[in-house]
Amino acid sequence: MARQARALHTRRAILEASAAVFDEFGYEAATITEILARAGVTKGALYFHFPSKRSLAEGVLGAQYAEAGVPPRTSKLQELIDIGLVLAYRMKREPLLSAGARLSLGPEMRKVFGGGSIPGWIALSTRLLTEAKAQGELLPHVNPEETAWVISACWTGAQLQSQTLSDREDLEHRVAGVYQHLLPSIATPGTLACLIISEGRAAEVVAEVSALDGGATEPKPVLD
Repeated sequence: MARQARALHTRRAILEASAAVFDEFGYEAATITEILARAGVTKGALYFHFPSKRSLAEGVLGAQYAEAGVPPRTSKLQELIDIGLVLAYRMKREPLLSAGARLSLGPEMRKVFGGGSIPGWIALSTRLLTEAKAQGELLPHVNPEETAWVISACWTGAQLQSQTLSDREDLEHRVAGVYQHLLPSIATPGTLACLIISEGRAAEVVAEVSALDGGATEPKPVLD
């Protein structure tokens, strides 16, 4: 158990160091030497967990889904909102998420990673919206797959503009604004009246997740 715990700790340290380097320099300019220096591990330890720079980047991209995990909600629309707000909250605080965004966006990254984490976020949103529609939370005209694409695009646009204009200082506020504008066009009136859509919601959900995990730092996946 102690050996397994050390291995998990080492892997996490490598991922966080990789994320910081990718976020600062970009994928092409990032070097294994710099990642090793920041992680404080040997080259052998790094290659045991990640055999290449590409696998490091893929590890960072995959970690995004776990970092934004929230407890299941009775309302699947509320669960979708909570995930988006938690992602906004943590993106400006955790390099894993910030680096994941950098690795996902731009035509050069599409050639390398095929859209990075974006297809996964759309798939997750589609699943939650499909469940929401099945339990009567969505208006009859709503197509879950198309709506998931639109919500993902709006979230990404808010993230990019917030990064450009305020270094993401207002990201939770802007993402809450996205949901406040979009949800009335897809949610039934009864559902809409019960949803909590505010920038303060993000910190509340993060605290809830931390309490449920007993303060653990290892994240739980939100994708099947």
